[in-house]
Amino acid sequence: MVRHDSRSRPETLERPAKSAARTFAASEPSAPVLSEVGRQVSRGRTTVVFTRDLPFERNSVWAMLTKPTSLRLWAPYTSDRDLSQVGRCVLTMLGDGDAPDVDIPSVVLVADAPESLEYSWANDMLAWHLLTVGSGSRLILHQTLADETMASAVAAGWHLCLEVASAVLAGSTVAPIRGMDAMKHGWQDLNDRYAVALGVPPTKIG
Repeated sequence: MVRHDSRSRPETLERPAKSAARTFAASEPSAPVLSEVGRQVSRGRTTVVFTRDLPFERNSVWAMLTKPTSLRLWAPYTSDRDLSQVGRCVLTMLGDGDAPDVDIPSVVLVADAPESLEYSWANDMLAWHLLTVGSGSRLILHQTLADETMASAVAAGWHLCLEVASAVLAGSTVAPIRGMDAMKHGWQDLNDRYAVALGVPPTKIG
């Protein structure tokens, strides 16, 4: 296990409690199947737990999570370096249309390939965990939120991003879904349905 010096952890960020998350699964016959989601609340911070099974082995998924060239194919951001090493980095939120790119100073706190990756994202914390399930992988994301009202939006956003990531890993050429472009891909419906699954009000945007 490789861990960054704990003194570098942003003071505003806390780890979620180790107690089991509330877990839900929801789907409708005519709508995309939701991923399994849960919610933890600890010390006034809400953590969304998002789980998705992928038919790809862990090393491939790990590269998707850590390499800047891979991140920009599916994620809302890329990095100024490979995230497989602990320490400081800069995550760049990739603009869409007329929106400019935005740099966010970050810290990689845990980098244990191909199992665990934790880093700050503005005032949130992202903790990715990879398990081997059969010939594929189970990807579990814990996102600790600075703003608890963003819970359903976060789940809807990762749902779309990981749809793209899955297609990319399968060898398809698809465009990443970022910013307001998500509205064209069913984000509002996903936001509403993940709110029900999480037991929270849907996030209001704009």
